[in-house]
Amino acid sequence: MKMSDMYHMDVYSDGGQYLGDVQDVIIDLERGEVSRLLMVPWKNARGDVKTVLRAKSILYKNVKNVGDVVMVSAQGQAKDQASREEVSDLSR
Repeated sequence: MKMSDMYHMDVYSDGGQYLGDVQDVIIDLERGEVSRLLMVPWKNARGDVKTVLRAKSILYKNVKNVGDVVMVSAQGQAKDQASREEVSDLSR
């Protein structure tokens, strides 16, 4: 699947909660992998980037399945220390 195919896909938690739809993708160029899925366009994240990354994005490692919708684990919604550190790194 191409990353462009994921745009505008609905995102649901594994508990069935609708979280939004994919508006943008953050790619870690050093690792060559997808880092996050954003539920807002990146160009709209100009204000407080950390808040947008915490509240309106999902770590790609928490994506369980991509088909008709994107399914993420409930853990993908948790604000654990590792997630906060990644947000800090991305906003520099």
